[in-house]
Amino acid sequence: MMNASSTNSVNGFYSFLTRGIDDLERAFLSNNFMSIQFLQRVLSLLRSFHTQLTLLVQKLQLPVGEKWLDEYMDESSKLWEVCHVIKTGVSAMENYFSAGFTITSSLDSHPHLTPQLSRQVIRAISGCRRESVGLEEENRALMETRIEPLSLRFQEVVSIESKLNGFNGFRGVLYAMRNVSSLLLMILLYGMVYCDCWPEPSFHDPGCMVFGSGFVISTARLQQRVAAEIGRVRGRAGILMYEFRESKAAMEELRGELERWCSEGGEREGGIRERVEKLRGCFGVLRSGTENIIGQLDDFFDEIVEGRKKLLDFCSHR
Repeated sequence: MMNASSTNSVNGFYSFLTRGIDDLERAFLSNNFMSIQFLQRVLSLLRSFHTQLTLLVQKLQLPVGEKWLDEYMDESSKLWEVCHVIKTGVSAMENYFSAGFTITSSLDSHPHLTPQLSRQVIRAISGCRRESVGLEEENRALMETRIEPLSLRFQEVVSIESKLNGFNGFRGVLYAMRNVSSLLLMILLYGMVYCDCWPEPSFHDPGCMVFGSGFVISTARLQQRVAAEIGRVRGRAGILMYEFRESKAAMEELRGELERWCSEGGEREGGIRERVEKLRGCFGVLRSGTENIIGQLDDFFDEIVEGRKKLLDFCSHR
């Protein structure tokens, strides 16, 4: 857990962002690409940044009734909207899980494989594949209708330092938070909802280095690593979550074993049971991991509401 005691100042907040992104980059390098464990870290970091931003705002002695509150409310509303899209996409995996467990339960209830059972399981696999295709199509539509209009960006070019120093440095803090949040939200969306192509970065404008340059460098480095990995799986548009991709691969392995068994006249079951156990494990990890993420998102919604209320109360009692 990062020490947040230094976030009592604007510079302390920038340092907090930088440390968090650097820690996340190390987690990225030590985990499978877009694994549930990594995505949980991303969401946890986003929540931590939001909490510290809310606390910092209360220490900056900002003028009551000024535009800073509207800007904060706009950003927190966008955060709320994107996280709801993520929750919708993740929750929609339930039908895919159910179809997957139907495959394993079909084989569990029969001690020995028969041609009829084999055909039944292959049909179940085909049904699960259709669920995955339908899920990704629905999620693609979510991205087009609800995320694209929000124009999540990594870099909004601001070259005037005085503008960033507005409201006792709050403008710069909000700018930093907007950029970091955009990166973290895009990782979550591409990992759990749908990925087509990673947006082009725009961190190279020299104007972005007038303040908090450490966080800019760290954020740019992380986004470049993510973009490079997405480039390596180019041509596989869809949900990038590692465990989701693993479950689909495990299904294909089982299907291949069943087809081989049928073509050989059903003489030897070979690795069919092992493939079934692997598939069961994939779906188990996937379900428990996504349930954990949904729980985190629900907690985050409460934190966003609480933060907005706290700042409104803070302004009304000054």
